[in-house]
Amino acid sequence: MTAPLSTQMAGADAAAIEAAVRCLAGGGLVAFPTETVYGLGADATNAAAVARLYAAKGRPAFNPLIAHVPDRAAAQTLACFDADAGRLAEAFWPGPLTLVLPKAPGCTVAELATAGLDSLALRVPRHALAQKILSCFGRPVVAPSANRSGHVSPTTAAHVLSDLGGRIDLIVDGGATPVGVESTIVACLGEVVLLRPGGTPREAIEHALGRPLADPPASIVGDGDRPLAPGMLASHYAPRARLRLNAERAGPGEALLAFGPAPNAGTAQAAHVLNLSARGDLIEAAANLFSHLRALDASGAKTIAVMPIPHDSLGEAINDRLARAASPR
Repeated sequence: MTAPLSTQMAGADAAAIEAAVRCLAGGGLVAFPTETVYGLGADATNAAAVARLYAAKGRPAFNPLIAHVPDRAAAQTLACFDADAGRLAEAFWPGPLTLVLPKAPGCTVAELATAGLDSLALRVPRHALAQKILSCFGRPVVAPSANRSGHVSPTTAAHVLSDLGGRIDLIVDGGATPVGVESTIVACLGEVVLLRPGGTPREAIEHALGRPLADPPASIVGDGDRPLAPGMLASHYAPRARLRLNAERAGPGEALLAFGPAPNAGTAQAAHVLNLSARGDLIEAAANLFSHLRALDASGAKTIAVMPIPHDSLGEAINDRLARAASPR
C-alpha cells in the first residue's frame, strides 16, 4: 500500500452495514466478523479490489481466496454442485465449512481471487452481521482472515485494528467471534477430500456423507507450493505457451506481456500485445495478471515474452507466479 488509509471503525448496526456495502461497492476493503474469525472483505468480482486485499495483507503469493455468499442459491450461480457437495451444503451451510467446487460457466469471481484455477472455494457464513452485509451487497465477497499474512488470525475488531490499521478502509465491530478457528475446507472435485481441518469436525462431515473423507492425493498436493484452496497445496494454472521472462522485446511471432510504458521496439515484432499496467501500477498489474496470461495463451502464440516487473510490493507475488508458470512441465 502506497499511503496509509484512515481506517474507520463502526458498530454492528444498520448504518455500519450500509457503510460496509458502500465501501465494498467502491472497491474498498472491509473487515467484518464471521462465526470463525474476522474476515477482510473485498468484492470478489473486482480484480483491482482483490489486488488491494493481497497488498493490505502482505500476502507473499496469489493464493486462492474463499468467496463468501449469503446462501446456497447464490453459491450455485458461481460453482457446480454434485450430489456430495449438495449433501454437505444442506447439512452445514450456513456454517464453518468451505467447499471447493468446479467453477460454473459464467462465474463472476475474478481470476486473481481463484489464482487462475478452474475451481472455486465457497462458504456461507453463519454470523448474522456477515449475512446482512453479504445479502445487502449482492455479490460474492472474498474474505481471508483480517490480519497481516503469517500473523495470528483475529477474533476481535481490536485484533484487526492492531494488524491492519492504516491499511484498510473500514472495520465493523461485531464483538468476539464464537468459533475462533478458520473453516474446514473440503474439495468436491470427484472424490471428497479434506483439505484443511477447521470449525466443522471431520466426523460430522463423514457422518453426513456416510463414508470417510479421502486424504489429499498427490495430484492435489502437486508441486508443493501452489494451493488449491487456503490451507492446502496443489497444482496451478500454467499456460500452454512457453514463458520467456525479463524480455526487453518480443521476437517474431511471440506474444508480449508488457508492463509500463512499453517502448515501440519491444512491441514491433509481437503477434499479440497486452500490457499489465501502462502506467506501471503494480496493483493494476496484479489485477490483470491471470486474465492477460489466459488471453495471450488463447492467441495461439507458442511463446509469451514477459517484460521485467519490479520485485517490490505486489511485484514479488507477480514475479513468483510468473516464475512458476514459466517452470518446465
